[in-house]
Amino acid sequence: MREGDRITIERGSIVNSLWIFPGQGGQSAGMLKHVDADLRQHVESLLGVKLYDSDEAYQDSVQLQLSIELLQVAQINAMREAGLKPHLVAGHSLGVFAAAYAIGSLGQDDLFRVVKRRAELMQGAYPQGYGMGVVVGLSRSEVEELVLRVNNSAHPVYASNQNAEDQTALSGDLSAIDQVITLAKQSGASLARRLMVPVPSHSPLMSKVGTQLATTMKDVPLEKPAGIYLTNYSGRAVRQAAAMREDLSYNLAHPVYFEAMMGVAHDYEPDSIVNFSPGRPFRKVLGQKFGDLRQVNLDQMNVSDAVFLLTKWERGTF
Repeated sequence: MREGDRITIERGSIVNSLWIFPGQGGQSAGMLKHVDADLRQHVESLLGVKLYDSDEAYQDSVQLQLSIELLQVAQINAMREAGLKPHLVAGHSLGVFAAAYAIGSLGQDDLFRVVKRRAELMQGAYPQGYGMGVVVGLSRSEVEELVLRVNNSAHPVYASNQNAEDQTALSGDLSAIDQVITLAKQSGASLARRLMVPVPSHSPLMSKVGTQLATTMKDVPLEKPAGIYLTNYSGRAVRQAAAMREDLSYNLAHPVYFEAMMGVAHDYEPDSIVNFSPGRPFRKVLGQKFGDLRQVNLDQMNVSDAVFLLTKWERGTF
């Protein structure tokens, strides 16, 4: 299909599709080059922020988080204009806000206002000396045992996100994370390293930020979702705005149980998966949970091509 070709299906059609929204990590300079210029200008005017789409800019939490959400919202809007809606949505960390927007619960302008506030709170919480790491090749219980050997009040560290059965994130003091990484390598981990995340996200260390964000979220209207929303903190499938508000507000204070989310999603038997930009961070767990289920990756194709494939699959002509 040529760039710019448009394929549409019946307006408002809900394909039995799982839409997945990643958080930070897959960003790259130039990722906003195809974003609708009017949408970008609207967001910049709404928030009083100029978005620069450069590696240097993405060292700033506000620039980075707003840019990722701008990219995802632009893709959602293009999918909607083609007549597509999701049946299930799963956001990872920052991606929960795009997921809530995609399922019809969170308004577009409210999304950007809340994400800006979230980024500001995160940036001010731990100016230096804290961050995240990851251990691959050990079970969560094995990583938790190593964490217990290191964690103390002066140098806290926690087992954090669970993206796959043998992949556990770490959050906390960088020196403590380094100690756990060393122990993990000695215990046979296939990979153990720091992540390029400057705050101890998804741990009790972010409880204050969660409380502050909950205050912001209290006045943000949320509609009943037009489908199934998978929560970060438990993996549970919900259809109520109240449960979504809890997840959006306190997301940073709890681990993301993405593996559990995908296990629940599998039970709903989606017929396709749409992976939104940026990056493709969940290939391993999606392969484990869904095998060869049809997927489109918006980091590798434009929305028109994705719609073309999804339309063909829905009609059984591909």
